[in-house]
Amino acid sequence: MQTVPLELSDVIYNAATQSFAARVTVHGRTGARSYACAIDAPITMEFADAADGLVTQALRRHARGRADATRLPTATPAQRAGRATTWRKLIVDRLVAGQPHAA
Repeated sequence: MQTVPLELSDVIYNAATQSFAARVTVHGRTGARSYACAIDAPITMEFADAADGLVTQALRRHARGRADATRLPTATPAQRAGRATTWRKLIVDRLVAGQPHAA
């Protein structure tokens, strides 16, 4: 039996439709795909049982190659908002070289 890495996120209970919903990401050899899944269940259902139902739905859709999946972009290194890495390197290089720089 092959183990497939999975990730559940944004798990909610929708009281209006009486269902659990989540985004389930399946990580495979061809990359990661994300599926919006929902199962009808009472609010009293154990979280582990609800998670099993959501995962089962995502794996079925993944095995069928459903077109409604979202291909996730490959991970990129995190960067602080508003800061360009090249600009920071430029300032550091000037300081090291002893050249004056604008404040």
